[in-house]
Amino acid sequence: MNTIISLMKRNYKLLIAVAVLSVTLFAFKIKSASDADPDKDKLLLELLTFVIEKGHYDPATIDDAFSKGVYKDYIQALDPSKRFFLQSDIDEFSKYELQLDDELMNKDLTFFTLTYDRLMSRMKESQGLYKEILKNPFDYTVDESFNTDYEKAPYAKTDVELKERWRKQLKLTTLSSLTDRLKMQENKGKLSKEETALLSNPLENPEDAAQEVKKEVPAADSKPKSFEELEKETRESTSKSLDEYFGFMKDLDRNDWFSVYINSITARFDPHTNYFAPEEKERFDVSISGTLEGIGARLQKKNDYTEISELISGGPAWRGKQLEAGDIVMKVAQGDGQPVDVVGMRLDDVVKKIKGPKGTEVRLTIKKVDGTIKVISIIRDIVEIEETYAKSSIVNKNGLKYGVIYLPKFYINFENKDGRDAGKDIAQEVARLKEAKVDGIVLDVRDDGGGSLSTVVDIAGLFIEQGPIVQIKSAGRKKEVLYDKDKKIEWDGPLVIMVNSFSASASEILAAAIQDYKRGVIIGSKQTYGKGTVQNVIDLNQFVRSNELGDLGALKTTTQKFYRINGGSTQLEGVSSDVVMPDRYSYLKMGERDVENAMPWDKIDPADYTVWSNNTNFTKAITHSKERIATNPQFKLIEENAKWIDTRSEENEYSLNIDKFRKAQTAIEEKAKKFKPIFDYKNDLKFASLPYEMDQMSKDNILKEKRDRWHESLAKDIYVEEALNVLDDLQTKVNLKKTSVSASKLKKEKLAKTY
Repeated sequence: MNTIISLMKRNYKLLIAVAVLSVTLFAFKIKSASDADPDKDKLLLELLTFVIEKGHYDPATIDDAFSKGVYKDYIQALDPSKRFFLQSDIDEFSKYELQLDDELMNKDLTFFTLTYDRLMSRMKESQGLYKEILKNPFDYTVDESFNTDYEKAPYAKTDVELKERWRKQLKLTTLSSLTDRLKMQENKGKLSKEETALLSNPLENPEDAAQEVKKEVPAADSKPKSFEELEKETRESTSKSLDEYFGFMKDLDRNDWFSVYINSITARFDPHTNYFAPEEKERFDVSISGTLEGIGARLQKKNDYTEISELISGGPAWRGKQLEAGDIVMKVAQGDGQPVDVVGMRLDDVVKKIKGPKGTEVRLTIKKVDGTIKVISIIRDIVEIEETYAKSSIVNKNGLKYGVIYLPKFYINFENKDGRDAGKDIAQEVARLKEAKVDGIVLDVRDDGGGSLSTVVDIAGLFIEQGPIVQIKSAGRKKEVLYDKDKKIEWDGPLVIMVNSFSASASEILAAAIQDYKRGVIIGSKQTYGKGTVQNVIDLNQFVRSNELGDLGALKTTTQKFYRINGGSTQLEGVSSDVVMPDRYSYLKMGERDVENAMPWDKIDPADYTVWSNNTNFTKAITHSKERIATNPQFKLIEENAKWIDTRSEENEYSLNIDKFRKAQTAIEEKAKKFKPIFDYKNDLKFASLPYEMDQMSKDNILKEKRDRWHESLAKDIYVEEALNVLDDLQTKVNLKKTSVSASKLKKEKLAKTY
């Protein structure tokens, strides 16, 4: 039974519940295919409801209100843009709005079957719609508009209304693309990537465009295309994109859609209780461990074909030097077995055939980019996903040397105790930086969504002598305090922890512990994500004997809450930064506090711990940083941009008249130009890898390219620059002093001030 954030051996209540569950569900013995209940879905519902009710920290009451929430979430998940279902469908579905709790308890699948069958039918009809609409040019002189606020939009009442909605949506898509193409052609390829991104695509978050600019900018000496040619290109491009979208949807089977239904149920308990179908469980394991057994290639679907999109550095395919990005997989054979044609096969099924145990052979029949056919034999091996793991860089600043460690997640291999984990790797990076004689360390956990709690305790323990790191509470039980018991301090120098609004869970535990000890300065967004709950991953197959229904997947359910050592919770409120730096998304609602069904904030008694304090430099460093940020024109511009993004996020009405649309886009472009310096910013700092990695990079071009890109991004990162400025201010030759703070004293203080 895998765990996230906490170790299973500490969750006694859930262990008892699971023991009871194992006895109860032993009755689900599948004797043979002939006399077995063929409805695997009913068994899943039985397992899920029992496990959640017995193991969840605070299970919701399954009643009419619960049913209403499941109904809303599920229908929205099936048709978020309201382009498939008609109002008559919704009227029919709504009869079940208050009955889903009863259906759940009775293992009744009437509602799911009805909605699934109807969705498949409506999707098939829609494929004909978009093909018909995109056959002919749009008339962009008509004065009409389209609103993209789908949540508030009504469902179409008739087929005619639905077709009209598709027409306007497709017209907006093509108009957006056409406007960009015209603009690029007028500028004859002189637009930079950032300027192209800032043209603002109304179909997506306009500010996200800067991160993925995929449009082709015509060369300055290319022959201009006519309006008619460009208009035709936009329709063809849109049609191709929709072909790929429906190809992906076609790959989803009934089990995939049933997972959507199940997760609409589990989400009513809390946002982090989820069902993992077998394929999802595999992806989750890879995500949390950073390893897999296979050939080391990323695959993507291109219509009926499976394409190699990327080779993973260090993997068997990369080492073999025969497979390349862009190659098409035609057939797959296991060792000397007969090749199986995979053209038209679901991507997940192709992946299953290519993956396999270490040491086994797979033979791929490949169509190369040049059209030639080649059979490539690869011996599977353990593949490490390098992007999962911690990495570090060094930089010289003002005559001092600093280290920057980036931790993308708190990874651990639950199945292999000798596998890599974040605690060991961060300890190694710290040791390497010490060997390089750095004068301070920045630990960057921005966008780090969490992981294993045991690794948090290990990492926090690198920076303190010993003491509590986090408190954990299970329903109906006394709190448990997790300690760093090692008196050794791996790094006692200046320390800065970088966070943002997407730093969650384990990241928040680390930041909170460092903040409560006053061991380092927390710098970043106003507050972190606000996830203060613990989940366990429970394999559902363990509860069924002689199962012939196939893999049942797993359930991730919330079993505990964790608390800061000062007694406060990070739930909803997150961790407030000591130094707040403006960010472009600070006004958007993206935290736990903005998620429906999030568990409430509370607090418990503080633990006894010892505060580290440097009375002169710690407070001074925070004060100086705030002063720099307040007067920095770049940060002022970022703050202004954040307010503009918030305003733009509320704009949903778009004219479909090309003159009005282009006028509106020009106004957006002119405004966006003001924020161009945000993308152009570059400091004078030079970041480099440590010697051991420089040696690896000399033999691995893929790794070198990744590190070069990272170092370039660090040199453009004003947040990292300010973190290094804080390290400058923290410099001191005076030993850090320690002040004992008792729990009884903390009880008398207003804890809210430190949250």
